[in-house]
Amino acid sequence: MKEEQKQALARWVGDFRLPRYREIPDVGLYLEQVTKYLSGYLAPVGEVTLTPSMITNYVKKDLITNPVKKQYSRDQIAHLMFIALAKSVLSLEDLREFIRLQERTYTTQRAYDYFCDELENMLLFVFGLTETVENIGEDSSDEKTMLRNCIIAVTNKIYLEKYIRAVAAECPKGN
Repeated sequence: MKEEQKQALARWVGDFRLPRYREIPDVGLYLEQVTKYLSGYLAPVGEVTLTPSMITNYVKKDLITNPVKKQYSRDQIAHLMFIALAKSVLSLEDLREFIRLQERTYTTQRAYDYFCDELENMLLFVFGLTETVENIGEDSSDEKTMLRNCIIAVTNKIYLEKYIRAVAAECPKGN
């Protein structure tokens, strides 16, 4: 891979940041607004799609609660941010159980903020911008370990997709 592509990936990883729980709008967003909001943050990751029909399906499959008066709350948006990234490594059934386990142990705010911190931490490590993984959080629960392992899988998948695309862009087809 060319050095300029490596630098571009390093800049992307260094600049990537998800909104923390308190930064997510607390006014209630309609379905189209939720889709646009999530897509704005997730677009840099790559092929992470979240359509209105997918969100509606997540409600039907009990991954998130029903919107109130067709508006999605901060908690629902936080869950959707996690689902959008984790669905590439977990089935919907496993995601539902995973979210339920987290809810029994942590508030949505604590679990989501940890998810954001850990995702950014792992991206820096997986892309080689730090030599060690920072220890994030105060406890060592099974739920925290599970979340970290899910994030490791997600970040490795992102790494592979980004590097494969970068290398493929260097080589014309047929060579």
